[in-house]
Amino acid sequence: MEEKQPATGGNSRTPSPETAATEHPAVLVEVTDLTWEREVESEARPVAVMFYSPTCAFCHQMEPYFRNFAGEYRDVVVFAKINIVANPWTAERYGVRSTPTFSFFCTKKPVRQMVGAVYPALLKKTIEEVLLHGKECAKNSTAIDYEITGYG
Repeated sequence: MEEKQPATGGNSRTPSPETAATEHPAVLVEVTDLTWEREVESEARPVAVMFYSPTCAFCHQMEPYFRNFAGEYRDVVVFAKINIVANPWTAERYGVRSTPTFSFFCTKKPVRQMVGAVYPALLKKTIEEVLLHGKECAKNSTAIDYEITGYG
């Protein structure tokens, strides 16, 4: 029985998991609660973050695609991943309740979030939409200025 691959639309091609990690040299940064501000919030370029758990099968399924997109878009988007087990503060701060969760930031603001093992073509389309409209979305939101101390 032949396994169906998700449609990618247009001329774009979504690689198989076996080839996804090798098509483009990846620039995928592992961030922590301590490095989050420097690696994500202080970045001028759009940032795509994969919140994952080491025991999450869906995270392992999606990581090769995410890594491939990190290589493909390395000049225009920063790609990062964060282990929610080792770094619960950041996951809680951004309302992550399931893994994988893909969060997209533009001009230091969260502008989009996707939860679960999504079609790789949908993930790629979202990355492209954030590139195209992310700054506009960030401008159309008001930041809440408060200090997060961990004491509640």
